[in-house]
Amino acid sequence: MKLHIAGFLLVAFAPAALALSDSELAMKSRGIILYNQFKAVSATPLLRIAAEAGDHEAQYYLAESLRQKNSYMNPEAKKWYEMAATQGDLYAMIQLGRVKNDLCKLSEDCPATEKKPSDWLNQASSIAQPKAEDGNAEAMYIMYELTLDTTWLEKAAAKNHQISQYLLTRSYHQGDGFFLPWKRSEVVENLFKASAEGGYPPSMMEYGALFYEKGDIEGFRHWNEQAALASYATTVYGYGSDLAHEPDTYGFPFDVVKGYALVYTLKELDGGGGLQERVESKLAKIEAKMTAEQIEAAKKFSQEWAASHPPLSFFPDKLSR
Repeated sequence: MKLHIAGFLLVAFAPAALALSDSELAMKSRGIILYNQFKAVSATPLLRIAAEAGDHEAQYYLAESLRQKNSYMNPEAKKWYEMAATQGDLYAMIQLGRVKNDLCKLSEDCPATEKKPSDWLNQASSIAQPKAEDGNAEAMYIMYELTLDTTWLEKAAAKNHQISQYLLTRSYHQGDGFFLPWKRSEVVENLFKASAEGGYPPSMMEYGALFYEKGDIEGFRHWNEQAALASYATTVYGYGSDLAHEPDTYGFPFDVVKGYALVYTLKELDGGGGLQERVESKLAKIEAKMTAEQIEAAKKFSQEWAASHPPLSFFPDKLSR
């Protein structure tokens, strides 16, 4: 199963990136990992290195980090979105198009040639729509984000775009769309299954929950384990707790060393995602039933797990709000 560190979005029609040095590429990769761990402040200086070297994806994630750190579209974030958008980055164009109260208008210092939010959205649409009509799944997803027309989401889902399948199924599961009562549940299950089997961890958890609702605890346990293997941080916490029987809710086999190790790996987040307090509390409870030798073995296992699995991630939407 191959995971994409940038948040499970393909780049089939992204603009060609400028060549980065090995060092710049490593900084970019690490910066995106930290961003996906909800550590925008730590990600910022690493992303800035690749962004200043001209990489449009690093520019986009730097802008996202700056906007989230400040809780609004500040001038520096906007600058980096614009640099990425100028290189053809559609995600940057969409974020620029979502600006409701343009900062330069508020300060009355807009350059005469500056594009309006609607201009960026129109430009993104002009690029994405022909590709969507030609069958590109990610372009279909982009068109959904631009228009909120679920027809595009349905088309992208039919092309096995995992995030589109997830979003569409969540919508159907909440009652949107028109189905016969028994047909809705069938469609929801099939779409979550396709997205989960395609490797999207949030869908793995949703699909697992459907098994639980049907009383299939073994199926529920399987998909929890798969999401943990994909390094979905919240599931790593739950799966580790279950293995250590803290608590024993779903009948996972007792493995206190592995359970402790998985929860211990989350210390790497260092507060990212707000798990730190829960992790420390959980580790203390698990330690109470372990020997010193088991704790030492678990910490070694934790290092081996981290080295052999993808980086921890919360898999946030690339187009954050």
